[in-house]
Amino acid sequence: MSLADKDMRRTMRRMAMRSWSCAALLALCAGCGRQSASPPTAAEAGQSSQQPAVVESPAVAQLAADFDPGRDPASDLQVAIAAAQREGKRIILDVGGDWCGWCRRLDALVDSDAGIRAFRDSHFVWMKVNYSEENENQRFLAKFPQAKGYPHLFVLDRDGKLLHSQFTGVLEQGKGYDRDKLIAFLKKWAPSRT
Repeated sequence: MSLADKDMRRTMRRMAMRSWSCAALLALCAGCGRQSASPPTAAEAGQSSQQPAVVESPAVAQLAADFDPGRDPASDLQVAIAAAQREGKRIILDVGGDWCGWCRRLDALVDSDAGIRAFRDSHFVWMKVNYSEENENQRFLAKFPQAKGYPHLFVLDRDGKLLHSQFTGVLEQGKGYDRDKLIAFLKKWAPSRT
């Protein structure tokens, strides 16, 4: 790949990131002043609705915001562990990048389905880990099994110990993700509530 091609790809990625950032900011502002409804229960997670997701602290919400090559995943994991311990949750590391079409499809499904979001947010701290030409995060990802494709999900306990490595290809259906398979995956790895 020529230097000009690399510069063009980098410019296109930056433009896409700005577009996503603007869309997220507009969506956030559109919700200002509205009172949150309570999140659906686990039983209701099978139903799609327009209810807002569980409200998180800004630091924890930022972990799931985007695949940022400038973020430090080791520091982010410490924030995720603290939140998981405080809230009795598990952690899911979502490894991928803005370049990854299947990563965007997974985000689109979760973003468009309040039931999935609510179940995810009430049982997991979701943390995106960038993997791209800009930053492969090799040092951080060396602690985990090698990903077979992207996005790749790692389920960790509340202390950051690896419980499961999930190839997301088995969650696909056609040109997207299967909602029922994703919910089944989340339910299988959700912490038990006693």
